[in-house]
Amino acid sequence: MKAIIGLGNPGIKYAGTRHNIGFDTVTALADKYNIKIKDKKFNGLVGEGFIEGEKVMLVQPQTFMNLSGECVGLIAGFYKLEPEDIIVICDDINLDTGRLRIRAKGSAGGHNGLKNIIAHLGTETFPRIRIGVGEKTEGWDLADYVLARFSKDDEPIMREAIKNAVGAVETWISDDIGTAMNRYNINPNPKPKKEKTPQTSNVSETAGAIEAADVPAE
Repeated sequence: MKAIIGLGNPGIKYAGTRHNIGFDTVTALADKYNIKIKDKKFNGLVGEGFIEGEKVMLVQPQTFMNLSGECVGLIAGFYKLEPEDIIVICDDINLDTGRLRIRAKGSAGGHNGLKNIIAHLGTETFPRIRIGVGEKTEGWDLADYVLARFSKDDEPIMREAIKNAVGAVETWISDDIGTAMNRYNINPNPKPKKEKTPQTSNVSETAGAIEAADVPAE
């Protein structure tokens, strides 16, 4: 069995936001393969079915983003899954809108959801699909940006990105992660590079802003 984990924040308040693109991709897979994501267990919403002849579990952790590893760790332990049988889908503000970056392993890269999963699995060696949601708009707070919805111009680009991410998951299952990387590590909407002004904040401050957004105070 393979586990397909889409990251996001639970609740209607966060539906359709940049941070929830992982949820949206898992929902697209569920719709395509008629898998009902309705069981509440392992601190997540879970559905089981078949994709490309392989038994799969579709998962949307319900712990808020920066505690996603609690759900993933419980699933991996209960089903005795190897890390290479778990694929994680999440947003990435460092990629152009709609671009996919697929890897067989790697660091969290400042993403708190991935960071927590790595902590709970005890390894960085699990596949992941990062979907670009674009660079933070000038003048926006980072937390507000990732918890905002896409512009009308970006919506068709993101629909295509979700379609590509679904294809990447299917290819990972039917072939392997290397084939998925070769086929779907594409940039359909490249933006011209622009000069960046010096930043006063550091990486830890940026990560902290995202983490604060992931677990609302209310």
